[in-house]
Amino acid sequence: MNSETQITFFLNLPSPLGTLHLESDGEALTCVLFEGEQAKHPQGVTLEEAPQLPVFVAARAWLSHYFEGHNPGTPPPVRPQGTPFQLSVWQRLLTIPYGSTTTYGALAAYLAAHNASGRMSAQAVGQAVGRNPISIIIPCHRVIGTDGTLTGYAGGLDKKTFLLNLERGVQPCAND
Repeated sequence: MNSETQITFFLNLPSPLGTLHLESDGEALTCVLFEGEQAKHPQGVTLEEAPQLPVFVAARAWLSHYFEGHNPGTPPPVRPQGTPFQLSVWQRLLTIPYGSTTTYGALAAYLAAHNASGRMSAQAVGQAVGRNPISIIIPCHRVIGTDGTLTGYAGGLDKKTFLLNLERGVQPCAND
C-alpha cells in the first residue's frame, strides 16, 4: 500500500526577535517557532514554502500589528497538535488578554475547576505551556511564576521579557 506524502506548508518570517518559522496544514497554523528551534515531523512529510497561503497572509498581518506594539485582536486560525491535556492548556492560554499575565498556579486552578478534577499540578501545566508549538500567537509568554518572576520560555527569557514589555508599551533598548 502506497502512503500518500503529507505536505506541511511553511513560511520564514523576519521579526524583531529573529526569523520566525511558521507552519500550516493549509488552513491553520500548526507551528510558530523562533530561529534555532526545530519542528518535529513524522516520516514522509514534505515541506513546501507557501508565502501566499491565506493563513500565512493573516499571520503576517497579525504579527506585524503585534510587533508594532498594538493589540492585534483575534489571532489567525491555529491547530496545534498535542495531548487532550496540552490542548486544554493551550486553549486557555488564548484567553489571556493582551498586556496581561497569569500564573501557572492560576491556570492549574482554573483547569482543575473546569475539568472536575479537583486538583491539578502547576508543574504539569508548566510542562504543557512549555510544549506550546505556536509561540507568540498562543501567548505562553504571558504565564509567569506565582511570585511574579519570569520562568522558562522556549525562545529564552530575553524574548519573553521583550514580548511582555512590548505588550506593556515599554520600548526595548537599542542593545536588546
